[in-house]
Amino acid sequence: MGTTHSPRSDTRARIIAVSLELFAEQGYEQTSLREIADRLGVTKAALYYHFKTKDDIVHGIVESMAAPIDETIEWGRKQSWSPEVRDELIRRFAAGMSERAPLLRFFHENQPALRESPAGLEFKARMIAMVRLVHGPDASFQDRLRAAMSLFTINSALFLLKQDASEGEDLGPEHLDHLWCESPRVATVEEAMAAAQEVALEIGALIPARS
Repeated sequence: MGTTHSPRSDTRARIIAVSLELFAEQGYEQTSLREIADRLGVTKAALYYHFKTKDDIVHGIVESMAAPIDETIEWGRKQSWSPEVRDELIRRFAAGMSERAPLLRFFHENQPALRESPAGLEFKARMIAMVRLVHGPDASFQDRLRAAMSLFTINSALFLLKQDASEGEDLGPEHLDHLWCESPRVATVEEAMAAAQEVALEIGALIPARS
């Protein structure tokens, strides 16, 4: 059976995966192209064949991450808004982001460096389009806020997941003594994403149908 993957696309995917590993370990700004090439076991010249700069790699990350968002936006623009369409938009977005949790985590953890980058601005534009589709026409500010919060729930789930996994590392005993809650049970990525979709739908359900 044939495959649609070319060696070049497979290599690009591997570069993106390794870059994400290093960005997660060291931060975007602290990671050099030389370190990415070394982790891959290739020369910088071989890396340059696919990505000339770190910004090019981030653009590749955005393209990989944006595919399900673009598909959801395209689908949503063909629909007439209704509560059912609203919920389906949230489900499709949550499913796409769940499959790309490492990419979403990368954006969450490197926001200062990416906020004004071309790739960051492209992702922001897609998120604005998604929010508008979720809240529909003639929405109040409250409903626009609900639409945004429903989508950002996915990001929030990853934030909590990371904090649960590293609990106590950033807080000394003198701070932990003041916490009234017990240590949380650390969820799996799958559990966190399922919970995020559930909460996102609950928030989205607060956006009423409009005649």
